[in-house]
Amino acid sequence: MSTIDTILAKAADGVRITPDECLELFACRDLHKLGRAAHAVTTRLHPEPYRTYNIDRNINYTNVCAAVCDFCAFYRKSADADAYVLSREELYKKIEETIALGGDQVLMQGGMHPSLKLEWYEELLRDLRARFPGVNLHAFSPPEIWHFSKLNKLPLETVLRRLKDAGLGSLPGGGGEILVDRVRKELTKGKALTSEWLEVCRVWHKLGGIGSCTMMFGHIETDAERVEHLTRLRDLQDETGGFSAFICWTMQPGHKMADYPERGAFEYLRTQAIARLFLDNIKNIQSSWVTQGGKIGQVALFFGANDMGSLMIEENVVASAGTVHYLTLEEIKRSIREAGWEPRQRNVFYQLIDERPAAPRPAARERALPVLN
Repeated sequence: MSTIDTILAKAADGVRITPDECLELFACRDLHKLGRAAHAVTTRLHPEPYRTYNIDRNINYTNVCAAVCDFCAFYRKSADADAYVLSREELYKKIEETIALGGDQVLMQGGMHPSLKLEWYEELLRDLRARFPGVNLHAFSPPEIWHFSKLNKLPLETVLRRLKDAGLGSLPGGGGEILVDRVRKELTKGKALTSEWLEVCRVWHKLGGIGSCTMMFGHIETDAERVEHLTRLRDLQDETGGFSAFICWTMQPGHKMADYPERGAFEYLRTQAIARLFLDNIKNIQSSWVTQGGKIGQVALFFGANDMGSLMIEENVVASAGTVHYLTLEEIKRSIREAGWEPRQRNVFYQLIDERPAAPRPAARERALPVLN
């Protein structure tokens, strides 16, 4: 048995693999071999006859940002003609539309606005929680929270506790990119570094909160730095247990990085499969069909994902880089059914909320990997 086969067998059987072994997997170009092992892990963690999705809306409450990220075509400076901060009326309308489509959550992120103080965010959360008590406010990425702490000269715990008391329900994992300072310093300016991103999540988890974690790859990072990123997530999850899901996607070339080669489906599926094999303590992985398209998003269910992510009623940041993929709710459900599972709607806690009994489909759990032409 080859070294790669030994590592894959260990992971599939539930034995933790080391960072060095993870790096060896990044040298493997046999996509199907990686996928089969990742699918075995997913099946062990999720033997149920369904795969999940959720309905929420990505609301970018402002595009004004004090940071500069080479890969971001969305941010604006305060003086730019197209800089904005959404009014409450616009926010209400967006949330009402989300509820009408069956949604129970909004993903609310912006830039690191240089002048909005913590009280502004507290008032916003209290207002939305009072008006929409059944909607989870999944809001403010770790770099935003770090910015709030610095701008207001308050400890992270104070900031997060005040936001939690005001109505913050869960923490999105945006702004992670690659959690290695060499990469972060080269790609961004004025944004949380690795230890700062992790500390926001650590404090939030210790306050009893949950959140997701992410990885945007396929730019200037090395395979070893991808492993560093995954190791830091796994280590923090060992410590706190607060990550509910992992999502990864390829950088979408654009803005200052337009000359970088686009990483396609092969690299996405390979990296997600390796993440599933390595992140043994994070139960859920979301497919990234928003960047990869519906068909690859469906195939991702055989490469470590157990969730199709959100309906994404609205998406602005990735679209600003020129990548736009949309699926209707019925197309998401059909993608899951065609792959052999029952589609079920869940919330941010991965609790089923569609109140439909799932018909048993044992064959779905035994399906082989599809052939990629």
